[in-house]
Amino acid sequence: MSETYDFLFKFLVIGSAGVGKSCILHQLLENKFKEESTHTIGVEFGSKIVNVGGKCVKLQIWDTAGQERFRSVTRSYYRGAAGALLVYDTTCRETFNSLTNWLTDAKTLASPNIVIILCGNKKDLESEREVTFLEASRFAQENEVMFLETSALTGENIEDAFNKCAKTILTKIEAGDIDPERIGSGIQYGDSSLRQLRHTRPRRQRTDTGGGCC
Repeated sequence: MSETYDFLFKFLVIGSAGVGKSCILHQLLENKFKEESTHTIGVEFGSKIVNVGGKCVKLQIWDTAGQERFRSVTRSYYRGAAGALLVYDTTCRETFNSLTNWLTDAKTLASPNIVIILCGNKKDLESEREVTFLEASRFAQENEVMFLETSALTGENIEDAFNKCAKTILTKIEAGDIDPERIGSGIQYGDSSLRQLRHTRPRRQRTDTGGGCC
């Protein structure tokens, strides 16, 4: 039986090696911590259908390698990404200091309207913290991205991070700020009736199609 969904969003999980990107993806998909995790080679892929604002959205998630030697490979996956989790490790200042480089890549190579959420992972390791919530929040504000602290170990805020990002994209679509049919938008219609609806209704008029399918 084929999956049914209203939209497909292409997502990236980016950031330095060792920040827990693969563990975040594993927690989202499997609802458990990935006990044995090695550095990602190139990219890993996963997908999940979530209910966002009454719509079923399929998240197509690309977990990219954080090591510099894979940078040229992973950059090719940025093209046409609608959303991204930009991850750093709250217990490692070096990963926080490198955020600007990752952010530049995302804004340069992905969709012009990419929605980014900054994730401070490993918040469960409070005693080892090197980056405060306040300074990360300030960085997010200055760079106009959303911000959450997460824990791939406990699952705290993992689903919320993806949902918050997806909801923002959906809101921009409904407001007419993002056109899903624009090449490189990172968005696809899953339900053909939504495409027809978009062409028949006045711009910015919202249409409620009822409850979600999932």
